[in-house]
Amino acid sequence: MAPKRRFHIRTYGCQMNVHDAEKVANLLSHAGWVATDDDGAADLLVVNTCSIREKAENRLYTDLGLLREWKAERPGRILGVAGCVAQQEGDTILRRFRTVDFVYGTHNLRLVPTLVAAAEQGERSLRIDETRSLERFDLPERHPDLPDATPGRAFVTVMEGCDMFCTFCVVPNTRGREVSRKAVDIAEEVAALAGRGVREITLLGQTVNAYGRHDVRRGKAAQAGTESFAALVRRLAAIPGIARIRYTSPHPAFFDDDLVRAHGEVAALCPHVHLPAQSGSDRVLERMRRPYTSAEYRALTESLRTARPDIALTTDLIVGFPGETDADFRETLALVRDVGFVDAYTFKYSPRPGTKAAVLSEAVDPALAQERLAELQEMLRSLTMAAHRARVGSETEVLLEGGSARRPGQLSGRDPYHRVVNLTGRAEAAGRPGDLVRVHLVEATPRSLIGEPVSSVRGAGGGKFLKPGAPTADEKGRNARL
Repeated sequence: MAPKRRFHIRTYGCQMNVHDAEKVANLLSHAGWVATDDDGAADLLVVNTCSIREKAENRLYTDLGLLREWKAERPGRILGVAGCVAQQEGDTILRRFRTVDFVYGTHNLRLVPTLVAAAEQGERSLRIDETRSLERFDLPERHPDLPDATPGRAFVTVMEGCDMFCTFCVVPNTRGREVSRKAVDIAEEVAALAGRGVREITLLGQTVNAYGRHDVRRGKAAQAGTESFAALVRRLAAIPGIARIRYTSPHPAFFDDDLVRAHGEVAALCPHVHLPAQSGSDRVLERMRRPYTSAEYRALTESLRTARPDIALTTDLIVGFPGETDADFRETLALVRDVGFVDAYTFKYSPRPGTKAAVLSEAVDPALAQERLAELQEMLRSLTMAAHRARVGSETEVLLEGGSARRPGQLSGRDPYHRVVNLTGRAEAAGRPGDLVRVHLVEATPRSLIGEPVSSVRGAGGGKFLKPGAPTADEKGRNARL
């Protein structure tokens, strides 16, 4: 009997890309392939790409150049390119890199086994056609032999695509228009995950809280099988075994009163919102085609804190957008300071092909953009450290993920506020990946918290995480109301 062939997937980019890689790994496992963490041992390598930033795109071309040697080392090896750059560049990749056997876009991952089989017969393939069919979400259950990279946690796609067309963003061109899955199908997937021991789910979508919005607005939600995003959250929170619910990435424009209230009423909904702001300047926001002002953004954060006083807020911020003045940048710093973000993803503006911002005038000098980025990151580091220090001495609950990256022999995980917590003591004494452990926080670092295990638990939530400088909430009273 011939040994099974092995595959490896390299993934760059967002959580959606990570989840797409999980889906492809499952499809290949069902097709008889075996996963390996070592690309040197792989017979098939899929490079899953991202095009949000120019750096990620350039990395693909560097990788493909280096992979010529990988392909030549063993006859019969197969190389594929997937994801947003594949959707965007398509046939250009096949023409430029003869070592690539197939390219498929964001709507066609279900076809991977077919593309691989064709490559085994010497055929080179391209599939970047778009579809609004819900069939793209119809995938087999997880193969029993596929290793679980994140015990106790799982991503769940609820919608794909984006209709917003921000001037800096290529996503509508690479992921297509908004498409929402049926709520009953999502609930069935989550119930199956809970049955496998998953305690925490993260709901995914390019603008995840836009889920079902078009159907709800047109009065066709029942016919389409969708509902409001807040209703979906409440539905999933009622599934036995689900202790935590997260979602990413929402759009500020799609928060309604029900979703805000859910943060104070749904115990499983984690007290953390990643809320992309992009800029604190109204002038820049308008040029970005972001449909809110800095005042409206601030009002949203305050409403979330009213519903859940201990909520942790993180964000995305771009500096150096075309036409950004020093005054605009100072308004971004003011927003960061006023909101008191716990953390942020920060970027220098990167022009993307096919976007309106790519042809805007008034480009910001790269050296000036770098200076602004450094100043912004320094402010954020101080906010993160202050928030971490404020939590020392309190307790929280940590979903264990695995070994600590910085403390060999110890376990690490995340608490409800999505902060990394490294545990003191030996791993075997703390629990196993996938366990929820009560932890007493004893030390703060710039990137994580350090805690001592207290006990294993079955529920979710706990601890406290207030805006730096905010008054302490009566946590026991709040939990009692929940």
